Amino acid sequence: MEALSREFGRLPSGETVQQLTIKGGGLTAHILTWGAVIQDLRLEGHGAPLVLGFEKLEDYLAHSPYFGATPGRNANRIGGGRFSIDGTAYQLECNEKGVTHLHGGSDGIAKRVWRVVEHAADRVVLEIVDPEGRAGYPGNCRITCTYELKDGGVLSVRYVSTTDKATIANVCQHSYFNLDGGPDAFGHDIMIDAGHYLPTDERQVPTGEIRPVDGTVFDLRSMTSLRRQLEGDKIAYDHNFCLSTARGPKRTVALVRSVNSGVALEVRTGEPGVQFYTGFKMDVPVPGLEGRKYGPFAGFCLETQIWPDAVNHANFPEGILRPGETLLQETDYVFSRN
Repeated sequence: MEALSREFGRLPSGETVQQLTIKGGGLTAHILTWGAVIQDLRLEGHGAPLVLGFEKLEDYLAHSPYFGATPGRNANRIGGGRFSIDGTAYQLECNEKGVTHLHGGSDGIAKRVWRVVEHAADRVVLEIVDPEGRAGYPGNCRITCTYELKDGGVLSVRYVSTTDKATIANVCQHSYFNLDGGPDAFGHDIMIDAGHYLPTDERQVPTGEIRPVDGTVFDLRSMTSLRRQLEGDKIAYDHNFCLSTARGPKRTVALVRSVNSGVALEVRTGEPGVQFYTGFKMDVPVPGLEGRKYGPFAGFCLETQIWPDAVNHANFPEGILRPGETLLQETDYVFSRN
């Protein structure tokens, strides 16, 4: 099968953004070179898109809360935008309310055009170099992203990062999933295999405590309805669930099932954390895929990564990448339908 690509739009600078199509394992994905975005994802036999996205580049530029993007060079939050490596202090851009560094900054890799290394029928390889000094980061960091569709409904996501100077590095896949195509995700059940989570302060930065989930609304170790967010304490999830204290072999860490459509998602990763976000802040003013309205709770994220603000907490997993090292981050999103 011939690999398909088309022009998706042009940036204000005139730079072209391509949409690359891949198919395999019962899945079809459209990938953008801007932000390494998963723009659309479909499962054979299920009509609705599995992810939230836009039909036009202009809407991504103006309104996207990182739909399908690859944020970095350091995804998630760095408290105060400050950290130190080997006694040298660094100050990053505080692009979130002027007090927090979020997802690599205002012009991070999620908002720039990546180079196409390979485009085959069932896989895309993209690459970008995040230069030294951008947003305050030390070192030139090269990041490669591979999306591959495999037998059994597998969307394989593989990130490889290298640097020429000690830095912090941590990217993730930031798709918002909705497995039934409804206006919200309350008709989903979820399981996250984590015995601890990270409490956060008023800036949504981890306090440093690693708290057991036992007896709390963060105990998702058995299938739990997302409708619980409307009941009782009305918890709005945007927290890191602690899967392990270090990277390891891929294993199943989360399961989600739509009770409406019968579509299920299994997440397999070697990453030590997953940020579970239920999109409660969303109120997108323009239509999404197929004209859909994206309001609060329209989709959920399962961002597999290192724990947020890890560089500033000695009891968190190691978050520093050094010259000569290769950071490999792998996650499989596995879709099925009853």
